[in-house]
Amino acid sequence: MKSPQISRASVRLVVLAAALLVAAPRAASAQTPFGFETVIERARKLAAEPYHEAKGQVPDWLLKINYDQWRDIRFRPDAALWADRPSPFRAQFFHAGLFYNKTIKVNVVEGSLVRPLDFNPNQFDYGRNEFASQVPQDMGYAGFRLHANFKTKDYYDEVIVFLGASYFRALGRDQTFGLSARGLAIDTAEARGEEFPRFTEFWLVSPVPRPRPEPAAKDGKDAAKPKAKGKDAKVVEQPRANYPADPNEATIYALLDSESATGAYQFKITPGVDTVVKVDSRTFFRTEVKKVGIASLTSMFYHGENTTRRFDDFRPEVHDSDGLQLAMRSGEWLWRPLENPKELRVSSFQMENPAGFGLIQRDRNFDHYQDLEARSELRPSVWIEPDGNWGNGRVELVEIPTSSDYNDNVVAYWVPAWPAKPGGMLNHAYTMHFFGDDPARRPDGRAVATYRDSANHDDMRRFVIDFEGKKLADIPADRVLHGTVSVAGGAELADVVEQQVIKNPNTGGWRLTFKLAIKKKAPMDLRAFIDEKGEALTETWTYLLQP
Repeated sequence: MKSPQISRASVRLVVLAAALLVAAPRAASAQTPFGFETVIERARKLAAEPYHEAKGQVPDWLLKINYDQWRDIRFRPDAALWADRPSPFRAQFFHAGLFYNKTIKVNVVEGSLVRPLDFNPNQFDYGRNEFASQVPQDMGYAGFRLHANFKTKDYYDEVIVFLGASYFRALGRDQTFGLSARGLAIDTAEARGEEFPRFTEFWLVSPVPRPRPEPAAKDGKDAAKPKAKGKDAKVVEQPRANYPADPNEATIYALLDSESATGAYQFKITPGVDTVVKVDSRTFFRTEVKKVGIASLTSMFYHGENTTRRFDDFRPEVHDSDGLQLAMRSGEWLWRPLENPKELRVSSFQMENPAGFGLIQRDRNFDHYQDLEARSELRPSVWIEPDGNWGNGRVELVEIPTSSDYNDNVVAYWVPAWPAKPGGMLNHAYTMHFFGDDPARRPDGRAVATYRDSANHDDMRRFVIDFEGKKLADIPADRVLHGTVSVAGGAELADVVEQQVIKNPNTGGWRLTFKLAIKKKAPMDLRAFIDEKGEALTETWTYLLQP
């Protein structure tokens, strides 16, 4: 008996049917692409589970290397993510070790598809180190950084770095790295000790590929455009899930975890002269938290023109930020110069629906720093602009004593009045601006320098405040301006004496000088601004004077 004959066409049909059956589930899942909602749901479910601290994949010996050894481990640029395609961004990764005892999971999102990015020691140049062969093959990365050619068109420069706990930092085109931001701060400056949540997993969305140049038609018309067929034919571009709409914008998702809270984060990063980072966050709580810090900023202030000199240092000033700026919905602007206090200092600024706040580096004069290595005059300022209404709460400023410029000792963040209870959720979205010297930014009349001394008297304090701005510069020196100075607690604590407002011919601005006759040694909250006929011409300068 002969075997039945099967045609090649039948075989093709059977294979095609089998392929369709296998592909069907994948096609269904592709219709619900990975996105921010996916991370939010992950964070929500994680918060309902007991906290499990990740076991360290980093061997102990790698944590005992010195700083120079760790710095000698460099990621190979040719191994960068997206280096194999025309892309506005590239990603490089940090090696664990030394201070970085935890690793992160990294995923790459390509349209609707998500794939894990595995650690590989071959991606690193270990320099003079001789321990490359001992590094675990599955150890994982400590963090990563995005590069973009936003400074020069031929080179990819660092624009943002995620490394350690929930810390990240970015810069604009003409700046050097300075202060850092955090995804979340918990119980900062509280007696029980601070909790440091950390980003445990990231999803890096592949950027929109840069279009290839289209060939020009001989007749000068666009030959690359598809020709429509039929009377009503239309050319429809198929949407690509998860690709950013702006080819110059990078999208990153992150999952945060800690003993008390979990979080889902979306970062949209646009490099430029001012680099803009749009943040959307959801925070879920496992336990009750006394103080939650949203949009936390961390900086360094060692000494400046307003501090009593206690250090042997050739540099006139040393700081990454010199003040906290706040904007109220009422239109009032506040400026608080930073200090390196003798004791821990926590200041609160109550407000409803803040218009913005940030740690600012206003002094951009190299002569005031004289540091050719640190280039403090190029450190970025960061302005936080809330999206929507944040409700009641406060901006809190924490200043920690430090005996060196190696430590970040200044922290600022928003503390919502809403209680952080188990099972609760907070939703905050905001835009971060990393910028340099920008006199066009509001407010116009700004306090650019604060000086103080004892006026050669134990019970006296003298303050000299320089205000600058375009409108102030246009006011002639013969106009009479007034300084409004107040002391919280009033005459019971101190009297304001010898107040004077004069034009500063060297800057074009105006200088407010006043003395305080101290009656009672106690902390004093001072406020001052310049006005003319009852109209404020400057922001409100505020200062916490310690006895």
